[in-house]
Amino acid sequence: MIESVRDAYRDRIKIALVLGGLRPGETAPLTAAGREELLHHWHQVHARTGQPFRFENALPEGFVYDTEPASRAVATVGGIDPALIFPLFKAIQRAFYAEGRDVTRAGVLADLAAGLGADRQAFLQAFDSEAARARTQAHFRQARQAGVRGFPALILQQDTQLHSVSTGCQPLDTVRAALDGWLTTQ
Repeated sequence: MIESVRDAYRDRIKIALVLGGLRPGETAPLTAAGREELLHHWHQVHARTGQPFRFENALPEGFVYDTEPASRAVATVGGIDPALIFPLFKAIQRAFYAEGRDVTRAGVLADLAAGLGADRQAFLQAFDSEAARARTQAHFRQARQAGVRGFPALILQQDTQLHSVSTGCQPLDTVRAALDGWLTTQ
């Protein structure tokens, strides 16, 4: 959906990716109940959007669902080549949800970045830096300050004012109608 919105509105608004950190810093493995709840949400998203998911063997026992590394990977690649921000975000989403890859692992994230043209070693070095951690935390703060409580979220910023357009998994037509409504009032 992000790509569709970017394509449709690129001449009218600047679109930036702010990483919200769905579950940053999580240290406890998913419980069976937590796994079932997540899979339930994934099935709902799949039904609404057709987004591919790998449900079989998803979220294996002992998996720690920490989204900070994936967020940090996107923040890291932004410092290397900003043109790779959205492609890496998309690649991470696909790798995790559709392919069942463990995107909490630096090596997996480096492989994804390298697959898009980033230098793997430079990525790993930057990924492990305090600067990357600080950029990631700045993203998380910005999302909280914008009032983001659910994902994905689309927030419009006009000067210093923030306007929530949509939160959660919404059909593209709903998001476009909300964006168009906001843009016609400006």
